[in-house]
Amino acid sequence: MRKRLPPALQQRDFSLFWVAILGTGFAAQMMAVAIGWQVYAINESALDLGLIGLAEFLPLPLLALPAGHVADRLPRRLVFAAAIVLDCLIAGGLLAVTLAGATSLWPFLLLALAAGSAAALGWPASRSMPPTLVSADLLASAMALRGIAFQSATIVGPAIGGLLFAVQAELVYAVAVTLLVAALACVLRVRERTDERLPEATSREALFAGARFVRRTPVLFGAISLDLFAVLFGGAMALLPLFAKSILDVGPVGLGVLRSSPAVGALAAGIILARRPIRGNAGRTLFIVVAIFGAAHIVFGLSKSFPLSCAALAIAGFADMFSMNIRSMTVALATPDELRGRVNAVEMVFISGSNELGAFESGIAAALIGAAPAVVLGGVATICIAVIWGRLFPDLRNVDRLELLRPATSRR
Repeated sequence: MRKRLPPALQQRDFSLFWVAILGTGFAAQMMAVAIGWQVYAINESALDLGLIGLAEFLPLPLLALPAGHVADRLPRRLVFAAAIVLDCLIAGGLLAVTLAGATSLWPFLLLALAAGSAAALGWPASRSMPPTLVSADLLASAMALRGIAFQSATIVGPAIGGLLFAVQAELVYAVAVTLLVAALACVLRVRERTDERLPEATSREALFAGARFVRRTPVLFGAISLDLFAVLFGGAMALLPLFAKSILDVGPVGLGVLRSSPAVGALAAGIILARRPIRGNAGRTLFIVVAIFGAAHIVFGLSKSFPLSCAALAIAGFADMFSMNIRSMTVALATPDELRGRVNAVEMVFISGSNELGAFESGIAAALIGAAPAVVLGGVATICIAVIWGRLFPDLRNVDRLELLRPATSRR
């Protein structure tokens, strides 16, 4: 049976890591459905949804670089485990808020700040782990499988979260805590190949080493900044509770389906990438899929049909998975191991800026001009950004085979 698994999943340590990603992903996606519905129900305000995204983002710029430095000094599995412990406490807090009635916004904002802090701690360590768990020839498959784990959770998690919420809201958070505890047990059993690292004093120069490396590497800087601006303007996930309740009229179960739709497309793309990794024209492919991502959001913003909205989100997810795979491989292959934590911390700030800060931008735009116009204009902006970035970063546009990228020697 084990021999039927992809080669990367036949590696004990990567398989444990993969199960942990699956468990944490399920918990996060289930809770996102419940939180979105509860927050919107308090005041029926799109701005409140945006404020949750802003609260999740605020800790990241402050904590990301120190967390990246920690990930480059300590065993990354332990840093990742500490972040999961924080997530367990946050889920417990959300359970308590729900039992108390969930009638005020401020507890959700405080817990969103805590969630942002946990993400800042765990992201650099977890994103840096795959190259230490599999050999170089299995890395492309491992990255695709990591994406499959996340997207599988994103497909099933919101649907289960919506169903559990319809039965009893507290069930969502109780199940999330159980999943997080299981993920923690898996992470603690992982054995990294590079637990021991050279000691390095904490200094301003050391903290900013990853940012300097990204800035002087055009391929990295172009790929990461493209994702930032494309998703910042093109994302619509934060507004899904509004679309589900006020435009499509599909209720919490429909909200779960909407949240799952991008992951359906992403999972299909992940399966393709796991079997047939991108072999050529990687740079041009990146810009094409970002433009498709923007076009899909234009369709979603204009749609009044639930099936068409789901299909548009699925196409956006398919395109985004290709983009994420190319970017992740670029970061993993172009970065030396001693800087991976700090480079992934920089990437986290950019990606979270696009997701959480993008949620705030979407909430503001929807409050000013309406949800549908905000999503449509965001999709148009994303297409424009893909064209502009293609001209600004010719080195990225001209990347052919990702395997030809090599880690540069870090300079401290």
